[in-house]
Amino acid sequence: MSNKITFVPISYTGWNSLEHLVSEVERLNASNILIVTDPLLEELGMTNKIIEPLQAQGWKTSVYTEVVPEPPLEVGEKLVAFTREHKFDLVIGLGGGSALDLAKLAGVLATHEGKVADYLNLTGSRSLTHKGIPKILIPTTSGTGSEVTNISVLSLESSKDVVTHDYLLPDVAIVDPALTTSLPPKVTAATGIDALTHAIEAYVSKNANPVTDALALQAIRLISGSIRTAVADGENKEARMDMSYGSYLAGLSFFNAGVAGVHALAYPLGGQFHISHGESNAVLLPYVMGYIRQSCEKRMKDILEAMGFSSNQLSQEEASLKCIEELKKLVADVGIPLSLKEFGIQEDVLDSLADDGIKQKRILARSPMPLEREDIFAIYQAAYKGEVVEK
Repeated sequence: MSNKITFVPISYTGWNSLEHLVSEVERLNASNILIVTDPLLEELGMTNKIIEPLQAQGWKTSVYTEVVPEPPLEVGEKLVAFTREHKFDLVIGLGGGSALDLAKLAGVLATHEGKVADYLNLTGSRSLTHKGIPKILIPTTSGTGSEVTNISVLSLESSKDVVTHDYLLPDVAIVDPALTTSLPPKVTAATGIDALTHAIEAYVSKNANPVTDALALQAIRLISGSIRTAVADGENKEARMDMSYGSYLAGLSFFNAGVAGVHALAYPLGGQFHISHGESNAVLLPYVMGYIRQSCEKRMKDILEAMGFSSNQLSQEEASLKCIEELKKLVADVGIPLSLKEFGIQEDVLDSLADDGIKQKRILARSPMPLEREDIFAIYQAAYKGEVVEK
């Protein structure tokens, strides 16, 4: 069996790696640059770290800040229209997953015809035919992995859909942990558990392979060992570096092996209730993994060990059960609610969530245990009550 492994052409990682931005813009021969970011980063002056060195070279920059969490389709449509109108020759995404996803979308569709809706995975009728304009992605969180993936997620009325193609991959990713030190504890927690979920789901994915396994396990080690410190002390350089590298490795692992049940069920939570993607993953993680535990006991024992716990005296079953306990404890320790009820979700909407969850067949196909609608409902019910159940 062969495996396709895809990486971003160029990545810079490590403290102050932002210093490579100017040379990369010069290499890409750009002069009219669009910076896609969110309004808070501009308010905090973060965009100046991008704009000032670019303008010092005489390049024209425009900042676009109409970015919102879990961006609706309309936000993507508006940005693409703006990008086409101003004929930019480079787009830089600065921020969390929403800004990066939108920057990828703008870069590719800048030179395509039609609307964003035409290219959606579930309902679109058009296919991408070329790369568009160059893209540089600079994350300011340690979580989404968007800087190394080929997907852009958009919110619809009650669910989510994606535009996905290797043309969305950036030309350059710059992963600088120094940009994450001002991240609030709540966002650090949500994005960090998001990254941990990427690694865990990649490791148990039906598409996992030795390359993605190595990436995923190291990501789990780094994130589980540093997230509590990063949440408690955002200025801790070592913790921020570990989270940054962990998120990057998790992104590479899930991009090549895929995510599964947790993400499939998280999308309806974001679509229907606008819970952030990281929190949606976090509140579902113990319950999805608990439900499918018997299909991946050995791998869950490996995950437990990567989280720093010895399993020498435990059977596979005992280790996998302890893994679920430790995942639940970790989510609680970083301040994320452990049940849908705590998010204010009513029990009578679980059917609607299950209806939307089963539509994510492309993602569900990677689960080590097949999940039908009744399984999905059972997982949502477990997450509502905060009680792990098994198939």
